[in-house]
Amino acid sequence: MTDATPSADPAADAAPDYDAMTRDIADVPAVEVITTVAVHLLSAAAVNLGLDKPDSEHKDLDEARKLITALAGLVTASATEISSFHAAPLRDGLKSLQLAFREASLVPDEPGQGPGEKFTGPVFG
Repeated sequence: MTDATPSADPAADAAPDYDAMTRDIADVPAVEVITTVAVHLLSAAAVNLGLDKPDSEHKDLDEARKLITALAGLVTASATEISSFHAAPLRDGLKSLQLAFREASLVPDEPGQGPGEKFTGPVFG
């Protein structure tokens, strides 16, 4: 059983003020939203490629392909909007994932047919 008596601090019993804790989405610059989404896609693809640790149980190349393709589309479409300062590291990460995908594949895709390459063009190491 839990103790249902109110605490000495009435503020502790009140619901959290979520309005004060959250940031209005309108105040978030577009470049921040785009780069945050790109980093999430990058991280998820890396985990699905098994890059998080040796002998990862999360390896799923089909999921990685989808995430890399989505990342390539986002980075390619937004590059001119977010400036090369932000786009360059995302492109580098994308290329690393594309090369890691090719290395992880039992039957590598033809150049230009790998994940995201319809947006980036063929990727060579």
